[in-house]
Amino acid sequence: MAVALITGSARGIGRAIARKLAVDGFDVVVNHRSNAEAAREVVLEVESAGRKAIAVQADIGAPEGLRDLFRATEEHFGRLDVFVGNAAATALAPIAEMSDADFDLLWRTNARATFIGLRESARRMRDGGRIVIISSGSVVALNPGSGPYSATKAAGDALVRMAARELGPRGITVNSVLPGPTRTDMLTVDPGLIAAQTPLGRIGEPGDIADVVSFLVSPAGSWVTGQTLGVGGGLF
Repeated sequence: MAVALITGSARGIGRAIARKLAVDGFDVVVNHRSNAEAAREVVLEVESAGRKAIAVQADIGAPEGLRDLFRATEEHFGRLDVFVGNAAATALAPIAEMSDADFDLLWRTNARATFIGLRESARRMRDGGRIVIISSGSVVALNPGSGPYSATKAAGDALVRMAARELGPRGITVNSVLPGPTRTDMLTVDPGLIAAQTPLGRIGEPGDIADVVSFLVSPAGSWVTGQTLGVGGGLF
């Protein structure tokens, strides 16, 4: 048995990751902030793949909530093999127009939650484990209006690179995945416009990101660590 904890896994990219890792043979901890019904649906999908799952409500923007999520994983399954930090907050505005409140939301939900997720994983994860943080292609694409959001994601990427160095002696790999525009309910641009700009001529799907995470947490990904992998169809 191997256990994967995935934050923000009731919908979108997180849901696709949960379904994919269940097919790969992982039991899954499904995390949601407020949509218990959607989380329950993901639990049923995991169970239909022959694996075990639980749904845990936790706001990852609150340090104690994120720690409780790790504790619930250990209490129910007795181990942690994979942590995928997927949940995030999005607020887009030019630097001159962003409020303190929105920046604080981005910082605590993106950067601080990545730090706490890495720290709790380091303390609780078995040797040979896998950590994947879902970052954002906006870190490298530098789209106007995404500066504060991109900054909090870039802070997480820096933590990932350091954690990879610190945890490497234990055989734990740590990587970031940088999705491009992906067809989820968080997408704020016209999919057709994005598809016209990508070399592959289409927009990203949640399964595209899940496939890359699946590789990174598999034995085939054991020689990849400290990396930021762009998964944007050549857009960046």
